[in-house]
Amino acid sequence: MDKQKIISAIENYAPPELAESWDCSGIVVETTKQEIKKVLLALTVTEDIIHQAKTHNCDMIISHHPLFCVPVEWREIDIYCAHTNMDRTQGGTTDELIKTLGLTVTESDDFVRFVQIETTVEDFAARLAMLSPNLRYVNNKNTSALHKIAFCAGSGTEFIKAAEEKGADAFVSGDLKFHTALDSGIVVFDIGHFESEVLILQVFADIIGDGVEKIFAGEKSPFIYYGKNKHC
Repeated sequence: MDKQKIISAIENYAPPELAESWDCSGIVVETTKQEIKKVLLALTVTEDIIHQAKTHNCDMIISHHPLFCVPVEWREIDIYCAHTNMDRTQGGTTDELIKTLGLTVTESDDFVRFVQIETTVEDFAARLAMLSPNLRYVNNKNTSALHKIAFCAGSGTEFIKAAEEKGADAFVSGDLKFHTALDSGIVVFDIGHFESEVLILQVFADIIGDGVEKIFAGEKSPFIYYGKNKHC
């Protein structure tokens, strides 16, 4: 499959102009190779991901998280990243998270998506726990019923206040910080950065379609939870 055809498919789905100004989405490493036979799909490009790509004889890596600095030894394989443009586009990271939970977006606001739902905090926590067994949440006001839930995959807790102002009584994201949790006026569910975004790899696979072999990288969250004896 032609390399530019792959890139065009992704950029038609998630236009580059949607990316934040600080982002490094796009082609990060470009070799002279034009015909791509095998692609490795990864959330984050690391030394291990480069090793996996070489082991599987992949011609290209497509990742969600961008690279701001590329080691010289990594420049032997094409690397393409779609980050904040994939977060913001219709059908991107947050939309895929909501879809996986069996819910439907009812309202959108830039990075944040909203869902109307009638459920309890405990029931919704149980639903999220099926996706992320290391779920943690904050309920400072002892809320019991939920009616409108805001979502932002990845690290989106900066949008909690805006979500509250739009009537959300809960927020789902990852990377919740202590003081943010302490100050939150609504229920905040932290399902983990990795867990909230890794679902986008299947979206990449669907976008690329047939004509190239696709391999999902072996990845996991870097955190180890003591007592569980596993990576999460």
